[in-house]
Amino acid sequence: MMDRRSFVKKTAVLGGLALSGPIGNALAQSTKGPVKIGLLAPMTGVVASGGKEIIEGFNLYWDETGHKVAGRDIKVIIEDDGSNPDVALQKARKLVEQEKVDFLVGDLLANTGLAVAEYVKGTGTPYFIPVIAADDLTQRKRIPNVIRVAGYSASQMPRPLADWAFRKKGMRKVITIGQDYAFGHEQCGGFAQLFTELGGTILAQHWSPLNTQDFSPYLAQIQSANPDAVFAMETGADANRLIQQWESFGLKGKIPLLGAQNFTDQSVIRTVGAEAEGIITSAHFAEGNPNPATKKFVADYDAKFKHLPSLYGFSHYSAAMWIAQAITAVHGDVSNRAAFLDAVRKVVLTNSPLGSAVSLDAYGNPIYDIFIRQVVKRPDGRYWNVPIDTYPKVSQFWTYKPEEYMKQPSYSRTFQGIKKS
Repeated sequence: MMDRRSFVKKTAVLGGLALSGPIGNALAQSTKGPVKIGLLAPMTGVVASGGKEIIEGFNLYWDETGHKVAGRDIKVIIEDDGSNPDVALQKARKLVEQEKVDFLVGDLLANTGLAVAEYVKGTGTPYFIPVIAADDLTQRKRIPNVIRVAGYSASQMPRPLADWAFRKKGMRKVITIGQDYAFGHEQCGGFAQLFTELGGTILAQHWSPLNTQDFSPYLAQIQSANPDAVFAMETGADANRLIQQWESFGLKGKIPLLGAQNFTDQSVIRTVGAEAEGIITSAHFAEGNPNPATKKFVADYDAKFKHLPSLYGFSHYSAAMWIAQAITAVHGDVSNRAAFLDAVRKVVLTNSPLGSAVSLDAYGNPIYDIFIRQVVKRPDGRYWNVPIDTYPKVSQFWTYKPEEYMKQPSYSRTFQGIKKS
């Protein structure tokens, strides 16, 4: 039998403890070769433009590191989720079961993300979701290995805007208009619940189908109601059309137009232009922020891709940075999923393009300084979002106690949390 001195001598090598036998071989194998990341992005389908920027932002960070972290090469394997949950599930399986990726990142639409989340619930594969905002993924239906790295929950962002509108601008009567699916319900719900709890009134809520071509029926009702402001939750081409039709209907400059962060995202306003000028939204990222870290990121992104970064590019750049910090914390060994996920949860990101520290709450969702932003014209003629006020350290639960908050239903078309006066 080997005595203790011989055992220690045999297993201590290269200045660190390297286990001998099968365990040592497994450890050596786990830190040899590249860290394989499966990136799911909608390169086709209704949100293909956002998918392109997901890939831009994610790869930009790894390009800056030379695709190396903690002595490991980084290999990003990209699959097109087709903006479709069935395709997303198929591609996730391919990445995990055939490509043997260490973890998954990405997707954009809530339905694709929910499909992949349900799959990894069974496999235990870490899955990081920088822009999928479905509230319950980090609330009532949270999955331990699904973490909203550099992401946000849908109802988190509009609450500071509701507070700003009521307390700082004296708005008392608001109408909401939002896309008629979960993301729209949750963003409008976050705004409407807080606004009415503060004492405001939601005069009406309009729900527009995805891919609405003509907003004039809603705009006519808004005009006749004469609210203090309108809160709009529209994304993509729907946001473009509402902004353009708002002006052509003669409402610009007469009724203040507020919006969820996606409403004036760069992916929208770079193709709209002056019609978006003056719109107020709330978000954790403002590409017009004079913070040095933000300025550098925006300038570098613009130089490389010839356009200002959208939420999709920014979020995935920051997600890559977050993941790299966690890989470093585990010395490049991502094979121990529990240890790696624990490292991800403990990250305090201090060097991101936001310029302020970001960490996760106990439920796997980031806590952010949230900006009230206004669309303004740059000296070069382009438009961007500039901060005009800041709400520090906003969590997905605002000031509510999480346990009490999660007793209420999830936001939906039938539940908006509106307090009756």
